[in-house]
Amino acid sequence: MYREVAQLSIHFYLFLNVGNNKITSMKKVLIIACLVISNGLYAQDFLIGPTVSYQSQAGNMLKIGGYYLQPLAGNAIGIKLEANAQMAYFREQFFVTPEGSLTFYPTFNNLIIPFAEAEITPYTLTPKIGLSVATIVEFGLGYGFDTKVKTDLKPINGFTFSLGINIPLNAF
Repeated sequence: MYREVAQLSIHFYLFLNVGNNKITSMKKVLIIACLVISNGLYAQDFLIGPTVSYQSQAGNMLKIGGYYLQPLAGNAIGIKLEANAQMAYFREQFFVTPEGSLTFYPTFNNLIIPFAEAEITPYTLTPKIGLSVATIVEFGLGYGFDTKVKTDLKPINGFTFSLGINIPLNAF
């Protein structure tokens, strides 16, 4: 890998020294910026950022929160932790419920990645399976089990599907 980097450096040096001084200095700035960004992408040991998702389970819910994704075993597998606020409007009431989840990614070798997830709220436990596009866009299916019924609220259980977007803040 270091030989390839050295070869690229030689090519960049030759590229930078062709042209007039203004273009050459702009080329240098552009190339340095690209190298800094690409090195930052390879140096990431984890990802953090906000997450926004839609979930349908006994009604429509908007989930907003944050996540932490940690690759393990040399980036072969990964674990993601999420803390969200579920917001919904049921039976003429708006309510917000805290939610925590743990997601397991068995591989990072493809663009489309399968995952298994467990979500827990004070009222529901929801195991899910799904597919993720580079851990940024996720589509999940599962079944929610009622653990406690809140007064003045219908039970939140049954089949569920969700579509979420994770925005990695430290990827660039």
